[in-house]
Amino acid sequence: MAGSKGGRKKGAAQQQQQQQQQQPSSTPLDRDYVPPELTQAEVEKKVQEWRKLNAQRYDTKRRMGFAEQEKADMPPEHLRKIIKDHGDMSARKYRHDKRVYLGALKYVPHAVLKLLENMPMPWEQVREVPVLYHVTGAITFVNEIPWVIEPIYMAQWGTMWIMMRREKRDRRHFRRMRMPPFDDEEPPLDYGDNLLDVEPLEAVQMELDEDDDAAVADWLYDNKPLADEGESDIKASAVGRRTNGPTYRRWRLDLPAMANLHRLAGQLLSDLVDPNYFYLFDLNSFVTAKSLNMAIPGGPRFEPMYRDINPADEDWNEFNDINKIIIRQPIRTEYKVAFPHLYNSLPRKVRLSQYHTPAVQYIRAEDHDLPAFYFDPVINPISSRSLVSQFKDDARLVEDEIFGDGDEDEDFVLPEGASAFLADTPLETENTASGIALYWAPHPFNARSGHTRRAQDVPLIKDWYLEHCPPGMPVKVRVSYQKLLKNYVLNAIHATPPRPQPRKHLFRQLKATKFFQSTEIDWVEAGLQVCRQGHNMLNLLIHRKRLNYLHLDYNFNLKPIKTLTTKERKKSRFGNAFHLCIAAGTPVSLGDGLAVPIENVRSSDAIQCAAAVEMDGLQSRAIGTSGFAASGAFQ
Repeated sequence: MAGSKGGRKKGAAQQQQQQQQQQPSSTPLDRDYVPPELTQAEVEKKVQEWRKLNAQRYDTKRRMGFAEQEKADMPPEHLRKIIKDHGDMSARKYRHDKRVYLGALKYVPHAVLKLLENMPMPWEQVREVPVLYHVTGAITFVNEIPWVIEPIYMAQWGTMWIMMRREKRDRRHFRRMRMPPFDDEEPPLDYGDNLLDVEPLEAVQMELDEDDDAAVADWLYDNKPLADEGESDIKASAVGRRTNGPTYRRWRLDLPAMANLHRLAGQLLSDLVDPNYFYLFDLNSFVTAKSLNMAIPGGPRFEPMYRDINPADEDWNEFNDINKIIIRQPIRTEYKVAFPHLYNSLPRKVRLSQYHTPAVQYIRAEDHDLPAFYFDPVINPISSRSLVSQFKDDARLVEDEIFGDGDEDEDFVLPEGASAFLADTPLETENTASGIALYWAPHPFNARSGHTRRAQDVPLIKDWYLEHCPPGMPVKVRVSYQKLLKNYVLNAIHATPPRPQPRKHLFRQLKATKFFQSTEIDWVEAGLQVCRQGHNMLNLLIHRKRLNYLHLDYNFNLKPIKTLTTKERKKSRFGNAFHLCIAAGTPVSLGDGLAVPIENVRSSDAIQCAAAVEMDGLQSRAIGTSGFAASGAFQ
């Protein structure tokens, strides 16, 4: 058996060697390699495999043998007719839709959130938003995330700051509103009947200079700046395409545009450049003060972190000291915060901050027309005249010792063609001053590219309260500074890293069902619809609980229509969230007897407040026991 196995192995090795000798020596990596020709059957087999693979990757998903087609946007008139026909849900033909309205009450807070996220800005005249609505008109969602380019967004609000200051100074269009703007029994306006054909006022925009602001004048006040760039704009830009396309998630700007935006946003930016200004007034110092139960002058005061500290239990004080060293002068709070381990007996959870950073020699130029390198009058020169007069003879002796006798070089003359080194090179270019200013600029102007952010996530004036309160301010302003600082420190202490969670796309799931359609309408119309829908939902909830002695007006005030008994009072107790409903609508009355026609109402002022409705446990139990489960709201 062993011999037969050895013979088989030897025969197989010889056969393999013969096959290798018969094969050509070239491989696919060789230059002279020619792939073997395939037969027609082999080619067709490969084509079928390739088509099958692509069909699995890119084919339309089918459910139960039926392929769903992509939904097309409906015309806005379809949504308007649904909302107008349903009205206040008192018609008998819509009695079967009441269950859907009650189930949609769960999603009203999200609808209000998306509505306020996409609120038109003062520099926009009209904003059209894509909406997702239920086929019964139960609820309307604004299906858009307001992505903004951070430096452009801050420059836009910087110009708005200037325009609002001018408006407040001139008092031409400034009116103080009276809230709520409508009467309690006045229903929200119908957009199609009252506002559809009304031309809104012009947007608030600052006139930009054709020369100084040429880099941003064409697109600064667009809804999504640089989203739709033409080929000519891309070729004219130094960085090519400045946004990544329709998704609008990344941006990249050139130096002239960034310098222009930085100058326009100057009203909102801090003038501080030296980080030494924040010594003992930064996050680490505030956390140390909280741990030591102290308050930095001008900073916030916290609740004591450790309540087990008893001065009588200290391991050393002036009464049990052997040498009897008594310190009569109390130690300052700044010393204890700056050096917590030196001046405190029991420091716990303290943070050490940087003592000093190198002095900054940069001085921010107020006038952008100044050259890049100039002598700022803020700098006080140290005159050397007194030193020269006092040590004149000694200085001359030192110079003679280093450079030799002055009489030796009197005959030396430079040739005619001699010039200084780099004399033909300009000291600065037109972008030198802008580049230096952007180098010392705060975020986001110190970067040339980045990712877009949601509009509500951009901190416009957060740096203001992180600085010391200006002297001479009233008490309420100083208290506001301290409260904002306190919340800032507490949020930083209690911040936890986000947990990895599966992302849920609510609107994508709702749109995939047959109960939701999409269209594009004005933001004012979407807000009026959400207000009407919220009122209908709460009204249906009241009637479902058979609380006919309660009346909900259009300003979301819950009023009894008679004197309630004790039993009726207990039965009519809603949660606190029910009473958070705030009136919303188009402001026509401007207070103190002043009224303007609807034609003069700007779209961004259409909804000053929105109904923030959230069901608490009592309402959830009431709907659950009545058989109106929110899980089956849209089925």
